[in-house]
Amino acid sequence: MKIASIIGARPQFVKAAVFSHAVDLAPDMEEFLIHTGQHFDNNMSQHFFDQLGMRKPQYNLNIHSLGHEEMVAAMRTRLEGILSEERPDWVIVFGDTDSTLAGALAAKECGIRLCHIEAGLRSFNDAMREEYNRKETDRISDLLCCPTEGAIHHLRHEGIPDDRILLTGDIMKDATLHFRAQAVAPQVALPDEFMLCTLHRAENTDRPEVLQQLMKALEIISTKYPVVLPLHPRTRQVLKAQGFPFEQSAIRFIEPVGYLEMLYLLHHCRLVLTDSGGLQKEAYFAHKYCLTLREETEWTELLTHGYNHLVGHSTTDIVDLAEKMATMPQLFTDDLYGDGHAAEKIVGALKEG
Repeated sequence: MKIASIIGARPQFVKAAVFSHAVDLAPDMEEFLIHTGQHFDNNMSQHFFDQLGMRKPQYNLNIHSLGHEEMVAAMRTRLEGILSEERPDWVIVFGDTDSTLAGALAAKECGIRLCHIEAGLRSFNDAMREEYNRKETDRISDLLCCPTEGAIHHLRHEGIPDDRILLTGDIMKDATLHFRAQAVAPQVALPDEFMLCTLHRAENTDRPEVLQQLMKALEIISTKYPVVLPLHPRTRQVLKAQGFPFEQSAIRFIEPVGYLEMLYLLHHCRLVLTDSGGLQKEAYFAHKYCLTLREETEWTELLTHGYNHLVGHSTTDIVDLAEKMATMPQLFTDDLYGDGHAAEKIVGALKEG
């Protein structure tokens, strides 16, 4: 059986590394990688491949820095050519990026079976590009691999038949279990105690008034608890354009880190503040509470169980809740995302399909 896995963004590299490992252990299966080039910065691409011991992509499309529609169209055209020539038995897509949607559309155009890993997630915010990508991908996928029962509920509500749906658990839990012993400290000086922050979503960075409120909150928090912020290139560019005073800031800005460094930061921080989807779960896997700097989240079970709190963009709310959660005892007793064998279950389903 021949499998084509399509990746383009940092979280997909981590998921693909675990999936590829499971494929390598399965007899009579072979996989090749197609990298769309969506994340092209070395710290956000090649560094991850090196760290995670991933096979070199057979194809790198080098498509990036375009608008959403232009990016999906360009990726889809190139992918259709590759898939028509290679004729894999399955195309695998991960998550909710433009690379995900382009890969899904190309697979269906070529008449190749499509598997969506991390299917069924919904933020119910149709203004988010990610919501559109994941819904369209789910609609046309032949196998929908769901991390939670909630994801399955969403798909059933949308009329997806059960014979296309599989509960696998979360492949990012697989990754945490597989790589946590390899975690390494970033090559920077870190405070003894710190809060970890990431900030990159367009809904935060592209609205000046929102970004200003968030940065003000982080500055206030930093007077009591050091805030370490691996700065996404696009966020840095926006802050520079706004004249943010980096030299006078109390925030500990560092360069983007690889996955193994992020695991280290997660396990050594006091609290996580983020607008990332995946990092909300990774905080949970590391038994750290999380404040989500958004108005909604796909990972609603973390809210229900009190491990995550939606705090939005209010400076006062962020500061108050961060200080409160920093002193909470770390009581993590639930197992919300499966048994850490999602990749094996997905491989098994592909073989049976």
